[in-house]
Amino acid sequence: MKIALDPTPFHHDYELLEFPRLAAELGYQYLQLTPHRDFIPFFNHPRADDDLVAQFRKACEDAHVGIASVLPVLRWSGPDEDAREAAVRNWKRVIQITVDLGVNVINTEFSGRPERAEESECAFFRSMEELVPIFEREGIDVRIDPHPDDFVEDGLEALRIIRGVNSPNIGMVYVACHSFHMRGHEGATMGDLIRKAATVLRLVHVADTMDHHRSHGLRYITNPPGNPVRVHQHLKIGDGDVDWDDFFSALADIDFYDRPETVMVSSVFAEDENAHEVSRYQLATMTDYINKHRK
Repeated sequence: MKIALDPTPFHHDYELLEFPRLAAELGYQYLQLTPHRDFIPFFNHPRADDDLVAQFRKACEDAHVGIASVLPVLRWSGPDEDAREAAVRNWKRVIQITVDLGVNVINTEFSGRPERAEESECAFFRSMEELVPIFEREGIDVRIDPHPDDFVEDGLEALRIIRGVNSPNIGMVYVACHSFHMRGHEGATMGDLIRKAATVLRLVHVADTMDHHRSHGLRYITNPPGNPVRVHQHLKIGDGDVDWDDFFSALADIDFYDRPETVMVSSVFAEDENAHEVSRYQLATMTDYINKHRK
């Protein structure tokens, strides 16, 4: 298993090419390359040319930091066909950048729209028809997160859709701070979802959040009542309601720590003013939990 830093909290204070050195200084051997305005922005075509890709790869080599995964967020499941076709074009450039970086893991989100779930699922599989052969040809392992406000948010249903793609190159991401959105109408617990996913689950994000179902749904209050919002946070371990012993013990049950293809990412976005301290805390705390539960 690789343990990686998500450098998103540092996007406003550091240049892109400084991220590898920063990750090393914080104690990480790997980073996750998340959406960045100078490289692969949210929803749009990548901004990086071949020269910048080569510069970033060299910066990683110079810092002795690997890239555990590349994370694009594109509208490949959007029910608007023009936007979906554009997303597929953008995906093809993302794949080429990933290959040129020497990386074989992409993690992403289902996207689409929950209020148009059936149309979005159709769009997703239309995109899969075109992209899966490229993923398989290039040896890219794509891992997908049922993000709050995607066309599928239920963890078990997300697992079913991933299996329905019927490709060994498509796996699942479990984001701990999305847990309270993922349990769905079947009421699956975090441990249930992790164990059911088994080897399909190949990447996890570690961040805490409050359980918005608690206090009879009044843990968070939005106005006017009934807003169709999805609320979650990306806090450091211990600042929310996630049961971390359940999380780390379930990962141990599926041999997550001992599989060479798996990735664990520190994914805290809520405390940018303390990002250095929080990143070191996350690494130390994740390591302690792993050592506690490793079989």
